[in-house]
Amino acid sequence: MKLNPVISSRVRQIPESATMKIADIAAQLRSEGRDIISFSLGEPDFETPENIKRAAKTALDRGETHYTQGSGIPELREAIAEKLKEDNNVDVSPADVLVTPGAKQAIFEAICTFIDEGDEVLLLDPAWVSYEAIVKFAGGKPVMVPVSEQDGYVPVDLQSHITRDTKLLILNSPCNPTGAVYGKNAIKTAAETAEDHGVFVLSDEVYEKIIYGAKHHSIGSLIPDRTITINGFSKAYAMTGWRLGYATAPAPILQGMLKIQQHSVSNATSFVQRAGVEALRGDQGAVRAMVAEFEKRRDLMIDGLRKIGIECALPRGAFYAFAKVSQFGTSVEVTEKLLQDALVAVTPGSAFGPNGEGYVRLSYATSRQNIEEGINRIEASLARA
Repeated sequence: MKLNPVISSRVRQIPESATMKIADIAAQLRSEGRDIISFSLGEPDFETPENIKRAAKTALDRGETHYTQGSGIPELREAIAEKLKEDNNVDVSPADVLVTPGAKQAIFEAICTFIDEGDEVLLLDPAWVSYEAIVKFAGGKPVMVPVSEQDGYVPVDLQSHITRDTKLLILNSPCNPTGAVYGKNAIKTAAETAEDHGVFVLSDEVYEKIIYGAKHHSIGSLIPDRTITINGFSKAYAMTGWRLGYATAPAPILQGMLKIQQHSVSNATSFVQRAGVEALRGDQGAVRAMVAEFEKRRDLMIDGLRKIGIECALPRGAFYAFAKVSQFGTSVEVTEKLLQDALVAVTPGSAFGPNGEGYVRLSYATSRQNIEEGINRIEASLARA
């Protein structure tokens, strides 16, 4: 039986996640006894801090294993509202916060709530491919906006890409896959452009705490009535498997997101929400230590790549290097060669948009030993190209 005819066109047009695909192939090779070094998955290799784990265990022991309010437990929404005001200058109440099972779920709910068939959504290129997939799923039209690498991957000309069908701009700073951090002027320009043209902004800020020598700016502090701010716990607190995120947005949008959540995943996991309260209100020393180590790994990765002749801009945030490899082949060709020949897993830049061709993304969320060995293997493999 051929399955394609029974699969909806909405799902058929969504590409498989390149990051997860490479990670799955690497895991399969590793299970076969191959010594794989993975630079593919955007996941901190640190343990979730002990105080956060204890909070979840305590909640379990108290019997907090049942449904919660669809929007999240009051204590977590209060802690998130406090955090948004203190860290981001986004002044909201707990009623303006929606707790979700991961930031991706919040992004999905926001786009599906806001986008109608034919609406245009501006994505900065190279952009996280999941944005494009969700926009298409919702019936919208993704429009890639070129960025200037020399200026830190900021939009070349945002205004010229806005049409009467443009409804939403998606920002991700610090950025996946480039590690770019948009400065105050870039955020201000985006806010002014959005306001002038009646466009809303979805700001994905999940990497905001993983930043080096730069400052994070939240566009929601400038145009709160036009901004959907999304964040989560996965990256900053090494909680990828816990699946906990949140959003704040103008009330009608947040209510739409809540409706989708109520009819799909119901609510974020009860005892995980208690862990989220501790993550925000507890000691932040573990976060600072992780960021300090990420910065050392970043320097090791960038220095290693440059020494073997691979161009790469210095990331100011997140834990990715976006390296230019066009002299060795297409991004997919280089990815396949490194995986099969060097046993090093990276992600092809083409997975992140048209301007990602000729690049690969390398995650340095792994040990320094792995980074050093991986660079040596890459050098040896490309020398045989």
